[in-house]
Amino acid sequence: MKVQLLYFASLADRAGCGAEARDSAARTPRELYAEVAAAHGFAFAIERLRVAVNGAFVEFDRPLADGDEVVFVPPVSGG
Repeated sequence: MKVQLLYFASLADRAGCGAEARDSAARTPRELYAEVAAAHGFAFAIERLRVAVNGAFVEFDRPLADGDEVVFVPPVSGG
């Protein structure tokens, strides 16, 4: 299936892009994060992230569908 990924903050810095279309066999955001973390060298443990699919925050075990937009949201600090 093809998914659209959006990256923000340190994840975008590490990936070298703010977005990418990806062909993936991942069935859930948890599996997808493992895939992109390995590809881009993301260091955040999944427990430190939130995930949104098609604009809504969801659990990491929610099934993905072809064409979904997935956003992994890293922790942020304010000042």
